[in-house]
Amino acid sequence: QVQLVESGGGLVQAGGSLRLSCVVSGRAFDDYNMGWFRQDPGKERLWVAAISSLGTLTRYADSVKGRFTISRDNAKNTLYLQMNDLVPEDTAVYYCAARRAPATLYFSVADFWGQGTQVTVSS
Repeated sequence: QVQLVESGGGLVQAGGSLRLSCVVSGRAFDDYNMGWFRQDPGKERLWVAAISSLGTLTRYADSVKGRFTISRDNAKNTLYLQMNDLVPEDTAVYYCAARRAPATLYFSVADFWGQGTQVTVSS
């Protein structure tokens, strides 16, 4: 069984930064493309960013491009999302997800999901 466990969420003022982490256990981490998604209450889950299985390709939603950076450490089975210049509109529950490679980085259906971590940005 694969487990994805996010951490690093919290409350931050606008303009601040947070770094989310997602530790993956149970399968070969480098077999999977990884992504970050976010969801507001009552709204659909949105794709934020993704990275290829070996970390050579990254893609970002327009709303976060230039502010967020996705990365991974395959030796530590860990995915990261560095979030800078946060704005109140970034407030959401953030989820990490794994999709077995090879696959598009623009995925909405994943093989495995984490439980989510809350990010709240105050104005």
